[in-house]
Amino acid sequence: MDVTALRTFVAVADAGQFREAAVDLTITPQAVSKRVTALEKELGVQLFTRDARGARLTLDGQAFLPHARAFLHAAERAVASVRPGRRALRVDVIGRQLAPAGLLRRFHLAHPEIELDVVTVTDSGPALAAVRDGTLDATFRAMPLPGGELPRGLESTPVLDEPLHLFTGPRHEFANARALTPAQLAGRRIWMPGNLPGAEWTAYYDTLAAAFGLTIDAVGPDFGIEPLLDTVAGSTTLATFVSEQTPLVWPAGHDLRRIPLKDPVPLYPHAMIWRTGDAHPSLAALRRHLTAAYPGRPTSGVWTPDLGRPDGPDHS
Repeated sequence: MDVTALRTFVAVADAGQFREAAVDLTITPQAVSKRVTALEKELGVQLFTRDARGARLTLDGQAFLPHARAFLHAAERAVASVRPGRRALRVDVIGRQLAPAGLLRRFHLAHPEIELDVVTVTDSGPALAAVRDGTLDATFRAMPLPGGELPRGLESTPVLDEPLHLFTGPRHEFANARALTPAQLAGRRIWMPGNLPGAEWTAYYDTLAAAFGLTIDAVGPDFGIEPLLDTVAGSTTLATFVSEQTPLVWPAGHDLRRIPLKDPVPLYPHAMIWRTGDAHPSLAALRRHLTAAYPGRPTSGVWTPDLGRPDGPDHS
């Protein structure tokens, strides 16, 4: 239905005259008449009785008026929902328990006035496609991406380099260590059943394993973090990796140990990715917030992967 014709009909109903409605709409009385006539023809009913006193609603016009108002209000809300700054900023955080979700929570605390729509997309391919076609405003991913460069039309900036920790039970050989080097883990079994083929974190840990001679074991069903920690807690040989900012809670009886890695410190490189030309003002605010908080990567004593070339990790 023609929104302009509906708006003209409501204006005439409110003014009671075609001429006054024309003044309100800044068009000619003839244009008002043509629009109303076209609407009456479309509906198949007469909406106004026209006489010397002006334009009076017929019974059909009276019945139609509240629906016309509701239609116009809905149209106005629809337009307002996509005006710059009115639509919620839609951001993918990969997982709600991972560090990017924490980054976004801190942004929300700093800018509670900005409306956020937080989603989780597991695979990087669909996430990047969603950013490129505008379904998402931004996503957080490991950079560089596994196997290639950032697709055309997308931009990125580093926002967090997250150190890795080793998680063990109380009877594991490294349970009492205050810190470990990646070299000390050579030949040890690191159980990570959540490592899915093709996932960016799988590429990260495969590259880490190749660099330091680790054994990443992804065999077994992934029942989630709680069953994983239950198994690690009772094992003398199994350990797993977790990132420094991953929030974990476990029963006190598990007595799990979280051991930092050093010399070098393996860093998981988080970056925010967005579409070139996305003019959402809240996206600009999010970028400013994250880049201001990012301290920059240390120039020595750390390890980051070259996910584009698994045989070429970066030892700094």
